[in-house]
Amino acid sequence: MPTKTLQIPTTDGQVDAFAAFPDRGERHPGVLLYTDAFGVRPELEEKARELAEHGYYVLVPNLYYRHGPAPVIELPEHIGEQIRPEVIGRLMPLVEAHTTERVLRDADAYLRFLTAQPEVSAGPVGVIGYCIGAALAMRTATAHPDQVAAVAGFHPGFLVTDAPDSPHRRVPELTAQVHLGLAENDMTPETISELNQALDAAGVGYTVEIYPGTIHGFTMSDTDAFNPSALQRHWDRLLPLLDRALTNS
Repeated sequence: MPTKTLQIPTTDGQVDAFAAFPDRGERHPGVLLYTDAFGVRPELEEKARELAEHGYYVLVPNLYYRHGPAPVIELPEHIGEQIRPEVIGRLMPLVEAHTTERVLRDADAYLRFLTAQPEVSAGPVGVIGYCIGAALAMRTATAHPDQVAAVAGFHPGFLVTDAPDSPHRRVPELTAQVHLGLAENDMTPETISELNQALDAAGVGYTVEIYPGTIHGFTMSDTDAFNPSALQRHWDRLLPLLDRALTNS
């Protein structure tokens, strides 16, 4: 499985990024993968490799590149519940600095770079995200409806907020097929209803599903939130979505 460390040019500097793609000469559909709040690390690189094994070129940018290369802060091999608050406390200033304006500017650069890679086929791309990355994936999909044909988010954060620029307010502009896999504690029933109404208004195919027995972060095996059966359900939902939207098979 070939992998690369790449530099993506943006108006704000160079983004260090990880890419994985099939070990075959032909070109493959592109997938932009947004990390959770903990950022690029072996856990996310492994997810990119697994996705690449199914025939996709997967690009994983360092969301915090303005503050330095990944890992921007030192991370333990396992982010247990005892250390998690301290790690999140160090990351929150970086998350808060990642304004909507920056997100959209970066998304432009990421998609331009992804679609220009020689291993990436012409045609639509998929965008997926975990935790805060789900909100970034949704912002990317709504800002680029002509390019993004599939969007998926798992244990999403900040998808529906009271802010005037909340991601869900742009959802009616979507053209992509959508899957959102929620932990049991991610959203209230009222918030889910609000999100579903926005997706209905977009007129796209979508599923919003609560994965049973899960807490926030369930796909990440380097955290205490990890749930193996929910991780498998995530693949069982994600792979058919990408196949339908990107390969037309």
